[in-house]
Amino acid sequence: MFRETLDLYVKRILDFLIYTKNYFIRKNPIQVMTTSIIEGLKDFLTVKKKLKMAQYRLNYHRHQLQKMEQLIAENSQHNFLKGSHLDQKR
Repeated sequence: MFRETLDLYVKRILDFLIYTKNYFIRKNPIQVMTTSIIEGLKDFLTVKKKLKMAQYRLNYHRHQLQKMEQLIAENSQHNFLKGSHLDQKR
């Protein structure tokens, strides 16, 4: 009786180990975790460069908007579009 119970427990433990081995082969969670950590480190290390690029784009578009507003104000016949009132009317 004791021997059969012990054999059953050993068989269940071996089955569990086989299932876990096959899971690790199939899904490879360690490689997924290392890839995720590496991607996180890359993002963390390049965040300052990305911030500078975003600021550059923002300043570029702001400059383009100011140029367009200036052209509109110069070519407009209305007095309220000229000068500093343009920002208030927008």
